[in-house]
Amino acid sequence: MAERRPLDLPEFPWDSLIPFGDRARQHPDGIVDLSVGSPVDPTPQLVRDALAAATDAHSYPATAGSPALREAIADWYHRRRGVTLGVANVLPTIGSKELVAWMPVLLGLRAGDVVVHPSIAYPTYAVGAALAGATPLALDDPAQWPDETRLIWLNSPGNPDGHVNSIEYLAAAVARARELDAVIVNDECYAELTWTGDEPAPTILDPRVIGDSRRLVLSVYSLSKQSNLAGYRAGFVAGCSDLIDELLAARKHAGLMPPAPVQHAMIVALGDDRHVAEQRERYRARRATMLAALEAAGFRIDESGAGLYLWATRDEDAMATVAALAELGILVAPGTFYGKDGARHVRVALTATDERIAAAARRLGDLSKG
Repeated sequence: MAERRPLDLPEFPWDSLIPFGDRARQHPDGIVDLSVGSPVDPTPQLVRDALAAATDAHSYPATAGSPALREAIADWYHRRRGVTLGVANVLPTIGSKELVAWMPVLLGLRAGDVVVHPSIAYPTYAVGAALAGATPLALDDPAQWPDETRLIWLNSPGNPDGHVNSIEYLAAAVARARELDAVIVNDECYAELTWTGDEPAPTILDPRVIGDSRRLVLSVYSLSKQSNLAGYRAGFVAGCSDLIDELLAARKHAGLMPPAPVQHAMIVALGDDRHVAEQRERYRARRATMLAALEAAGFRIDESGAGLYLWATRDEDAMATVAALAELGILVAPGTFYGKDGARHVRVALTATDERIAAAARRLGDLSKG
């Protein structure tokens, strides 16, 4: 009998923070946990009401999403991203992490195929390659992407560093992907949270990027960040209709369908811009507080022009910074979670209450005095 072989996956990075979290919890005023990007503010009432109204969900939902949801996604892209799509170009997902992790498998990648991702990146891009038996490759320069590349992940605005790719970079990346006949996907879930202006970050589906063809190009989005729907698992993918059909066919077999009440709630969330603007201003205020406190404490903030994090450094080993902040009761994520290029940075999340953000700022003041 053949021996069973477990999946060859890395350790879950956040498990290594347990001792630092334990140390931070010993602070007399409790821990300020800035290590994860999980929303702390309430889900908007109109979305909760929509979910409650749809709880008679006795039949299976459509994997493709209800016609009303697909229309709502297409309308949102037109209104907020300046992109015209039809319902054949969009597909709801069970959050976005699920899709990121399983995209290589769903697209039929296998051993010998290369999955490119940013050099500083959310670790699930590499995990998805491992699930398919493909090879992850951290490489930013499109000219260097190898011939074996079959899937390219971009992430703009970026997690953890908040970088925003320009239209010019996105266009060059798409052009190179098409030379390679590779699928290219931009993970755009922080697009509404930009701090240098009020407009969303550019989408890879912008006509200035793709010209008059969506071939091989996908945009991934999540309502977790802009609408505090992380617990709903509400995301979607949009772009090339051939790829959408391919993903849909595989997802039907796997039973990957957002629950019907969640689909109904997504329609309401996508149609209301007011709650998104209100949430953005909450994060803007928290960011201003943390930015000033970190800089006063001797940190340099790199990139961080969008998203829910500050990419901070004291020009020392990342774990030394994690340990120093844990002594203050503040827990952050080391940049090493996101690749070797993050070895001297930490990611400081803005997903804490106003009270906890204020507490972190006071404690950083103690660090600057020390």
